[in-house]
Amino acid sequence: MNKGLSDALRFEFPTILPDPRPIVSSDVVVPHPNWLTGFVDGEGCFYVLVSPAKGYSTGMRVKLTFYITQHIRDVHLLSQIIEYLGCGRLDKVSTRPNEASFVVTKIGDILGKILPFFQSYPLQGVKKFDYRDFFEIAKIMEDKSHLTPEGLKKIKSLKSGMNKGRTLNSLFLLFI
Repeated sequence: MNKGLSDALRFEFPTILPDPRPIVSSDVVVPHPNWLTGFVDGEGCFYVLVSPAKGYSTGMRVKLTFYITQHIRDVHLLSQIIEYLGCGRLDKVSTRPNEASFVVTKIGDILGKILPFFQSYPLQGVKKFDYRDFFEIAKIMEDKSHLTPEGLKKIKSLKSGMNKGRTLNSLFLLFI
């Protein structure tokens, strides 16, 4: 859909013309914290990376990332989110020249800014379950339990059900 109509659709529906997508102007600001929460519900991601690493007692490193990716034309909006939340950075990856991301990886910013924001302005959609697991993992990291085998096991268990790992059955159980 974002790349326009396919040839087959254009043939079948010749009178349908896609509206050009507006560009976020440089004077746009985050209008309200609930707006940002809704935007994150649709576009944000809470991600946990567990990877082998030397120098850790468990032999594994845990890294938390909160990000929002948008088309490059909306880079100003991402900059405004950085300013609004007072943390994060803008990432542009050379292999994806049409994308830009607002990214937060510093554990201090996640604990001190991202988590408190979503505690005050809770997510309403399915993403709230990913946030809940992300929050729990962040708290495990805050008290350094991720450096123990038990803590790491708990993190891996929580991570396995996040994002695409969350099943329809697990969502059903969360709502009852």
